Amino acid sequence: MKVAIGSDHGGRNLKEEIKSLMDELNISYDDVGCECSDSVDYPDYGIPVAEKVANNEADRGIVICGTGIGMSIAANKVKGIRCALVHDLFSAKATREHNDSNVLAMGERVIGPGLAREIAKVWLTTEYEGGRHDRRLEKISDYEG
Repeated sequence: MKVAIGSDHGGRNLKEEIKSLMDELNISYDDVGCECSDSVDYPDYGIPVAEKVANNEADRGIVICGTGIGMSIAANKVKGIRCALVHDLFSAKATREHNDSNVLAMGERVIGPGLAREIAKVWLTTEYEGGRHDRRLEKISDYEG
């Protein structure tokens, strides 16, 4: 598995925690930035992560900002992306099993590094169930055109 990961200035510290987790799990990743603490615009990082997933340059993506909200909105503008904003373990598992989410969004100002690592690990290691969920995802894909 290869993961594209990106953050704005509000998610930079948490991004480093998640990169460390992926190193421990032997998951390769492509960090698209940012590397600064100066204010930057989240779409400049969230959209490139989502595009890498949509273009099959990465299997999944992780985007992080202060709340996760801006990044999730930006990522979900990319056709084929199912970005889930997650701040608990149940949702991390459910969004993979039921929604086949391919991008995870989290907020550094909402959750701490320990919980974020647990969420990312559950999300990265949970498989999509398929079955009855397929028709729902097909409806979304049909709508996207």
